[in-house]
Amino acid sequence: MKKYRLFAVISAACICLSILYSVVGVSQTPQSQVLLSTNPPLEKILPFEAGTQRKQSPVKFTLQAVDAGGKLLNNALIKLQISTPPRNPLLTTDFPMVEGTKLLELEAAAPNGKLEFEQMLPIRGNYQIQVNVSPVVANAFASYQQTLNLNVRENPVKYKYFAVIAAILLSLGLLGGWVIGGQEEIKEGEIAPQSVRLLLSALTVVAIVTLLFINITAEVAEAHGDAHAHKNEKIAPSISQSQGMEVRITGDKLATVGKLANLAVEVKDSTTGAAIQDVGLRVSAIALEDDLTVFAYQGFPNSEGKLIWQEQFFDGAPHKVEVEAISLPESKRQFPVVKVAQSVEVEGIAPPMYIRLIGLFYFTAIVGMGMAIGLLIQHRKELPVRGN
Repeated sequence: MKKYRLFAVISAACICLSILYSVVGVSQTPQSQVLLSTNPPLEKILPFEAGTQRKQSPVKFTLQAVDAGGKLLNNALIKLQISTPPRNPLLTTDFPMVEGTKLLELEAAAPNGKLEFEQMLPIRGNYQIQVNVSPVVANAFASYQQTLNLNVRENPVKYKYFAVIAAILLSLGLLGGWVIGGQEEIKEGEIAPQSVRLLLSALTVVAIVTLLFINITAEVAEAHGDAHAHKNEKIAPSISQSQGMEVRITGDKLATVGKLANLAVEVKDSTTGAAIQDVGLRVSAIALEDDLTVFAYQGFPNSEGKLIWQEQFFDGAPHKVEVEAISLPESKRQFPVVKVAQSVEVEGIAPPMYIRLIGLFYFTAIVGMGMAIGLLIQHRKELPVRGN
């Protein structure tokens, strides 16, 4: 009887080890994946900087859909979604209304398994790129999805500016604490010495001016788009025909910061209305105020002769969406470049009041730290005098 029990225990152990080995083997089996590369490299990517004279360019993304053996998947359909870094109430960015939103949604054919596009990244932090890869031809390969992370560091110049401002505020607080700590005697009928009252009045004025500056700056940012809405800019028509082919750009003409705008390009035969696929498309979104490209893509229309994408215009200024239809070398249809474009007015949104007050709170805290240090120094100087 004991022999049978021992045999049963050994059999059960062997079965468990076999199952465990199978699970480990499956987990270590190479799987299809998406490879991401950027130009410039990740460590050199900086977020968008408003109002600078420095030349800025969007980041070039290259996504490669590969199988378990690392070979590119041909005739793939890649759908991606880029989400901005999540909102942090205590450490806001230059564009707080962009935090925790969708930046781009794009679905495009990748005949060679590779998708390339350019996108300006507005803020620092960890971006999430959700990629879904599926075959154009049914059952050519198994569909899969993957989430990629892209961490963008803050511009080092911002830290230098903050250090200078913090040093100035700390010095002012230190001076104020020194004056208060060495205050003269209070005269009859006075709540505080004259020097202290003058100092507190000056600090109050500074706080009011700072608060007004923050609010006025926010209102100017909100009306940023309207101020440049009527800038003279030659824009191609939204519909153009050439050699029996019609290229049309459609979508939202009014966008809002923090929300995706729907955009599409359609290529069809102007006579029959049939979709045309054997044509190349160069798409770009340009901020007119700085003549800055914020998004660019070169690819092909889908089976319906359309290219559809959603783009967020994070800067509250007018933009231009421009599309160029080009003939492919292998196509029988040869034609000169056809340009279509559409202007997009962008509605800027002022940040909530609590976000505007965060900076004022930090500045006031730095001044308060300086005052505390100044008071402590004066207090320690008076201790030996009182001891004598």
